[in-house]
Amino acid sequence: MDRWGTLRLPIVIDSASVATGQRSLGDPDVRYSLWPPLSHGCPQTSSPDVSYPVEVDYDYGRIPTDFLTGQTAFGAGLERWAPLLPPLAAPGLGEGDTPLLEIGEGLYVKDESRNPTWSHKDRLNRVTTSAAVAMGAPGVVVASSGNHGASAAAYAARAGLRCVVLTSPELPPAVAAFLSAYGAVVLPMPTEARWPLAERISDEFGFHPVSNLTPFHTGHSFGAEGYKTVAYEIAAELGVPGAVFVPTGYGELLFGVWKGFIELCRLGLTDRVPRLFSCEPAAGGPLAAALRQGVPATRVTVGATDAYGIDCAVNGYRGVLAVAESDGRALLVDDAEMRAAQAELAAQGMWVELSAAAGLAGLRTLSDAEMVEGPVVCVATSSGFKDTGGFPSALAPLDGSWEPARERLRAAGIGS
Repeated sequence: MDRWGTLRLPIVIDSASVATGQRSLGDPDVRYSLWPPLSHGCPQTSSPDVSYPVEVDYDYGRIPTDFLTGQTAFGAGLERWAPLLPPLAAPGLGEGDTPLLEIGEGLYVKDESRNPTWSHKDRLNRVTTSAAVAMGAPGVVVASSGNHGASAAAYAARAGLRCVVLTSPELPPAVAAFLSAYGAVVLPMPTEARWPLAERISDEFGFHPVSNLTPFHTGHSFGAEGYKTVAYEIAAELGVPGAVFVPTGYGELLFGVWKGFIELCRLGLTDRVPRLFSCEPAAGGPLAAALRQGVPATRVTVGATDAYGIDCAVNGYRGVLAVAESDGRALLVDDAEMRAAQAELAAQGMWVELSAAAGLAGLRTLSDAEMVEGPVVCVATSSGFKDTGGFPSALAPLDGSWEPARERLRAAGIGS
């Protein structure tokens, strides 16, 4: 029921989805109907000390045996995987089907910067915007300092919805350009003020919240489902790798990749689940801290880091579950290690933002004795355009004559 007392019901849509409801990650026996999507985690199992997310459950018996390998009638991108996603009520932008590039023997990079707004967040926002459309919301509201806000604005525009983005005053230039182009209402403010105001906007105007509203991250109950498609695509192209290394903030992507592989194994389409390695900035690392302490979620003090996309002070239980259940590990990487990984990827033709290089940086911290068997996949989450700084200054122009050009080439190691 909205603020005017009108009962809002989901729009009936023709969907290939076999989603049946929502299930608490705090207690799998606690279930909810599919609608409305829960935006504050599980109300029965959560407390002031911990917030437990919910996940979407499916009628797995209705999934065809050629789900992973067959050509389906649903389409490409996320549509290909529609049965194991919440209903896709909003139009897409061609998200998904990102390349899996081999950069060394048995070492692959899943390049998520090739999504429509240059980040993995497009997979999440296709699903969460679909929820807003299905619920009849007039718009979406999101608290984000980067990729999430840009993506939410794009998918809202595509669906004909308004979008309000509560963001940091230090907004990266590329993200600011995205938001302006898509017509989002941008409200820069201190970080701690964003979540209470997002909830107030949702309550006052009926906007659908597509980001987190809880003390320990739970996020939108449908959101992480979009990330499962990363696992499906890896498995369809490569099979099941030995491990996947994932840049990690709140842990939604990490959980989605793990759940995708769990589902494929449950369906008998694969025979195992890869180890999941979370890769957080050493300046914070709440997921690593929660695993050390043996708790579902915790809070840390975040030091200085340029990896602004994943410098979270709190973790979500999803990440704890993914690492623990996959026999994985929580890794911490510093800015120097991420910059080295960023340069390594650039040498392979991939320019990613610093946060996006955390996966490869995490892999490079392992000793030879710690390396996993089988192929390894590092997820690179977003484009280098999303960084807040570090762009080279404009080069002084040449006059077009040979000698100055030759000197520049020699300085670059070309010629003698």
